Amino acid sequence: MTAQLFLEQTLNGLQQGVTLFLLAAGLTLVFGVMHLINLAHGTLYMVGAYVAATVTQVSGNFLWGVLAAVAAAGLTGTAIEVIALRRLYDRGHLDQVLATFGVILFFNELVKILWGPQALFLSPPAILSGTVEVIPGVPYPAYRLLIIAVGLAVALAVRQLITSTRTGMLIRAGATDREMVGALGVAVNRLFTRVFAIGAMLAGLAGAMAGPLLAIEVGMGEHILILTFVVVIIGGIGSVRGALVGALLVGLVDTYGRAFLPVVLRGVLSPTAADGIGGSLSSIAIYVLMAAVLIWRPRGLFQAYGG
Repeated sequence: MTAQLFLEQTLNGLQQGVTLFLLAAGLTLVFGVMHLINLAHGTLYMVGAYVAATVTQVSGNFLWGVLAAVAAAGLTGTAIEVIALRRLYDRGHLDQVLATFGVILFFNELVKILWGPQALFLSPPAILSGTVEVIPGVPYPAYRLLIIAVGLAVALAVRQLITSTRTGMLIRAGATDREMVGALGVAVNRLFTRVFAIGAMLAGLAGAMAGPLLAIEVGMGEHILILTFVVVIIGGIGSVRGALVGALLVGLVDTYGRAFLPVVLRGVLSPTAADGIGGSLSSIAIYVLMAAVLIWRPRGLFQAYGG
């Protein structure tokens, strides 16, 4: 039973990790290339979840919902960048924080107007509603396995984009020296819009895939944004590889802490005290991890150049 529980929690940690990666990959590219602190990144995650739920309910097809969510998040992100954020690239980080916080408030109210204040709920596709035996005697939800597979496939696709395409070359160059990229004749504004749209689509995909696992509600993006920033800091700003490694570390540490710390503490404390203290310690475990990584490598695990 202990081995089975450990395997199940490991898979839960991987599933949480790849979801965080979908958010962190876009966020780290935006900051690495555009030097923009985007607190509104979680808003695109929320947009993806709402659009996926709505289109799935109307069409009866979850795949259409996911595709619509990615498209809607990409268009929304492009509009945000062109209308609101383009004027902030040469401003200080405080201006960027205040402006993107305003974007959060705007979209939270817009979502209330369009969908109402009540939470939405989305079921996974019927074909994925059961379990799969990952090893004999250890069943695991099929939909969570799909999230892991999709996240890892997207990680490979993003790495291929960064390392093997002209857009990726410009992203790497922009992360290193965006002034030189502009001096060489590259339309920097178009590059920034493209990078922001890619990050927005990844966030929308994360929201769509997470929709069947949680309540889709106003402000849901802010809850996961803090973890996403922790992932970016651990992995190294601007590094997609760092975002993946950092996301998996955070997902596993957070999941293991919540699952096993209360159990360990019950050996020396009463069950009530162990559950309370274990829950509190598990909540700070990822921040202890972040502090340890920064002491060892102050700039994160990987170099900040998008690869």
